[in-house]
Parts: sequence; C-alpha cells; structure tokens
Amino acid sequence: MLVDARARFENYVVGSANRLAVAAAHAVADAPGAVYNPLFIYSGSGLGKTHLIGAIGNLALQRNPDLIVEYVPLEDFVEQLHAAIAGGEMERFKHRYGRVDVLLIDDMQFLTGRRETQSELLRLLNTLQGTGRQIIMTSDRPPVEIADVDERLISRMSGGLIVDIGVPDFETRVAILRAKCEERKVSFAPGVIEELARVDFANVRELQGALNKLGAQQSVDGTITPAQVRGLVGAPDPAPAASPTAAAQDEFFSFLTDIASAVAAHVEPWKVRVGESIAYWGGEGYRTTALERLMAEKSAPANYEALLRGFGQAVEQLRELERQVTTVDPTLGGADLFRDPERLGEAASFVESALAGAVPPAGPQAAFARGAFEESGSNQMAVRAADAVIAEPGHRYNPLFLAGPSGVGKTHLLNAIGNELARRGGPNHRVACVGAQLFIDELIAALQDGTVERFRARYRAADVLLIDDVQFVASKERTQEELFHVFNHFHSAGKQLVFASDLPPKQIEGLEDRLRSRFEGGLVAQLESPDRALRAKLYGRYLSDAQMPSTPELVGFLADRPAASVRELIGTVHRISAAAEARGSALSLDIARAELEAGGITATSAPATVRQAADVFFLDDEKIIWEWPDAGARLVEELR
Repeated sequence: MLVDARARFENYVVGSANRLAVAAAHAVADAPGAVYNPLFIYSGSGLGKTHLIGAIGNLALQRNPDLIVEYVPLEDFVEQLHAAIAGGEMERFKHRYGRVDVLLIDDMQFLTGRRETQSELLRLLNTLQGTGRQIIMTSDRPPVEIADVDERLISRMSGGLIVDIGVPDFETRVAILRAKCEERKVSFAPGVIEELARVDFANVRELQGALNKLGAQQSVDGTITPAQVRGLVGAPDPAPAASPTAAAQDEFFSFLTDIASAVAAHVEPWKVRVGESIAYWGGEGYRTTALERLMAEKSAPANYEALLRGFGQAVEQLRELERQVTTVDPTLGGADLFRDPERLGEAASFVESALAGAVPPAGPQAAFARGAFEESGSNQMAVRAADAVIAEPGHRYNPLFLAGPSGVGKTHLLNAIGNELARRGGPNHRVACVGAQLFIDELIAALQDGTVERFRARYRAADVLLIDDVQFVASKERTQEELFHVFNHFHSAGKQLVFASDLPPKQIEGLEDRLRSRFEGGLVAQLESPDRALRAKLYGRYLSDAQMPSTPELVGFLADRPAASVRELIGTVHRISAAAEARGSALSLDIARAELEAGGITATSAPATVRQAADVFFLDDEKIIWEWPDAGARLVEELR
C-alpha cells in the first residue's frame, strides 16, 4: 500500500508531547536502516502516529526515489498472510515484503493471540533487519504491554528505539488549529482558536472534528465569538462543509487522468502492451531486462506477442521450480536465481542438485564480521580459539563449542568463523550455518516426506558445519541420533564443526552421553558477560557508528555501569542518543548522566529498557520456539 502523500513533516506540528518522536522519525527518514531500527512509536488513538510514519515514508522517498516503501496496517497484513497460506503462495508473499526497503506497519497491538502471524512477522523482521532495511511500527501501547505476544518478537520490536506521543499541550493545540485553518483557508474571530484549544480533547482527531464543527457552523450563522465555542462544541455535528483540499485533490487526479489518456493515444499500441507487462512483472519482483530490450525496438517485432507469452511462461516455470526447491530448504526460494527468466536453465540445474541433496544448508550471515568482534578478558579464550579454527580448520579444536549466556556474542562469533572460512576457502568451499531448531524442523519434515536420505546428504555436502543454540536438541532422541551421525561424518573427514549454546555440554539436561563426550572432545570456550574493558571498547565503537561525540569521560561513565549483555549496551546508546536529539544538542556526559541516573529506571520501565537492548545481530528466525498451552488456540489461528 502506498504512503499517503498528504502526510509530511511540513504539516506535522511539533510540541513537547511529540518532540522526541519527531526527532527520531527525522533521523530514520534521513538514513533508513542506519539508526533506530526498528523505530516503535506508540500513543493513544488519534495523536498522529499514522501521520508521522507516513511522513517518514514520504521524506525517505523524496531523498531517494529508488527506495521501495510499503505502508500496511497490521489487519491488512494478516489478511494478506491468510490469503497467501490458503492460495499456496507463501513464497510470493515473503518475496513481496522481503524486497521492501522501508516497511511501515500500523496498529501492532492487533498481534495479540495471532501466533501464526507473529511467527511470520518475526521472520520478516529478521530478514529486513539482516539486510539493513528500515522498519517502523506503531501501536496504541508499548511492546511490553501487548498481550499474548512471543517474547522474542517483543524483544525484536523493542530492539531499536521506543518513543511515545502524548496528548498535545495548550500551545501545541493552538498551533495545530492554526495550521488547519491556514490549510483550509478558514478564519475565525480573535480568541476563538484559543478558546477551542482550552477544551480538553482526548486526541487530535477530536480537536480537528471540533474545528470542523465550528467552521461549518460559522458558514451558516456567520461570525462565531469565543463565548459561543464551548456550547457549539457540545452540540450535535452538522453536515461537514466541503473540503477545499479534497476538491483540489479531485481536480488534480482528473488532470492526471486526462494527461494519461492523451499520452496513451499517441503511443503505439504494441509499446503500451510491452510497457504494461514490464510494470506488472516488475511489480511482482521479476527482472524484465528481456522486455526492456523489446521496448527499445523502433518498430514492433513480428513475434512480439509470442515473446510476451514466452516471458510469462518462463515466470511460471520459475515459480514451479521455486516451489520445488522450498520443499528442500525454504531459504533457497528467495534466491535471485528465481527472479530472472533469462536464467531459467540455471535455475532448473540448481533445483535438480538441491533435490538430489547436493546443495548444503545456507551459509553464515554476512553482517557478522570477525573484525567487528571486540576482545577482552571476558571472551578472550573463545576469540583466540575461533582464530585458531579459522587458521587451521579441522585440525585445531574440532569441534569448537562456544558457551555463554544470551547476548554475549556467541551467534556473532559463530557466524564470523563461518564467514572467514568461506572467504579463505573460495567459492567452492561450502560453509553451512544453521540454528538447531531449523535442524530439528528439517528432520521432522524429512521423516514426514520420506526424504531422510536427502536430509543427510544435504548436511554431508558441506565442508564446514556450524550449529547455533545446540541446547535445543536435548531430550529429542531422533534428532540427537541424526546429529551423532552427522558429527561422526564431519569429524572423521577432518571437516570443521562449531557449536554454540547457552550452556556448556555438562549442564545441558537431556543430552545423550555420546554427544556430550563428543562436544567436550574438542574445546569448550566460555563467553562471559562483558567486563569493563569490553564495555569501554563497545561503547566507543557504537557511539562512533552513531556519529555521536565519544569523549574518554563519557565512555568511562558508561563503561562503569554493569551490563549483562551486549544488547544492553546498544540499548543504552540508543537511549542517550535519543535524549540528546530531543534536547537539540550534542551528546555529552551531562546529558548521559541525566538520562541514565536522574531519568531513572523505574520498576515499570526496567523490563522495557532491557527489551530495547535487543539487537538484530544476536537474534534470528531459527531461534523461535512456540509453546502452545492449548491446542485449540492453534486450530483457531489456522482456521481464522
């Protein structure tokens, strides 16, 4: 859905109740994906959330017209998701949203109880954030207060910056009313606007409705005095006067229609057809290079209609190939290979290999670089072990087992090892990096489909295997059996294995002794909560990345504050950066001290503060585990 073109920063009145939200919105529009990602805006109904996120979308497009900006209310997202499931078009649904550069989702409070929707939304957010795309969400309450939502999704929604919009004060209400009067070319007697602003309204919509009522009444009775305002506001609404803005808009669209008709009359019909095909298939996400070459012809080729039909048939074949390959691995379906009809033969060969089990699972996430992982006493042994594995894969520390609490960098280090090994090994060196939950899900699907041999072949096709959150295989007998055989294959072939877990092998309950002994047979490297030295390094880097001043005094003050995880550090940087922007001044030690000490973390705000610290680099869609207390609830969601 397109963003409402009328929603702009220029016609959004800024006051004390929304100043921070507007500052954050401006920052996001100026550099989508670079700061405050995601941005979560909440307020009561009618206080300007939708206008503000629309302004973000419009300004981002103004700065970069090539961006793909999508606005969608959550209810529409749910309907589209259910339609895609019913029509067997989930891959098209995922691709549609996966290519968006700026995603604006309105009314997130309607997530309550929709478990299937939450699962897909979390996967989408992970995909967008992992590729640096911007996400902006709104709700009538903060994430922590949205009932019956999975904790991981709450953490993801809270991982950038959460800002609220309050009820406008008197001065802001006057400014809003004057702006609306100027926009609609309506004037009132002195004191009328001020008197209306003194009336307590729950939101801006009610305020605008009252202004409309006064305008309509004045058009009937003549000039209104301040003394009449309160009585008129309490009266029933008269029929609203015709909006000059709406009339102007209708005239503008009529003008555009006339222009389009005139242009169409002077363009050759065959080019119109080719142009329509380019617009349609491009909107579906397919490369239209072949059609663009056809469009460049000076005259209509004799077989141009056959070329159009052939292009459509090639797309349908790509869709079928994509459907087949997703039965092997859903992540393979999003490859660019399946978006270019001119690569149909290459796509067919790829699918044939995948069905034969010759295509290993997906590799590590490129965003996790080894050079970006800071070292200190709290993680030094794990980092040195990782470097040793990178230097001599399969020979030093095989397997390497990374253990530590959530948020200390296990996933980052695991992926960084994979990226370095892939870079050094060359294009034919296949590094597979999966979450244990995905390993389990793929095994279950293989057992159901009778394709266990293909499942085994896929994993054995890799040269390096990295498995995150391996603690999830505990108490799953068949999964542990398959992992045991995979482990033996890799180890005997001298191929590197790396595992990550919240707990060391000795403390994982339900883990079979044969796996426990193999995990401990290499090296178990512990990562601890960041110590002061690591906190200082990370604060310095995060402040630099956010283009904020980084004085030794400021870094020292922040580093002295204990933190259980790296996510907390990121959340703190976001918080003090937003505070500085709201004050309209550069970040300083005084601002940080005021925000973190005087601002205080209350009993009610503490959970939200922790959740704000969640970061895309330490979350992925392979870590989702749903717990269904009531099977009937799942059935209701499936049939909805």
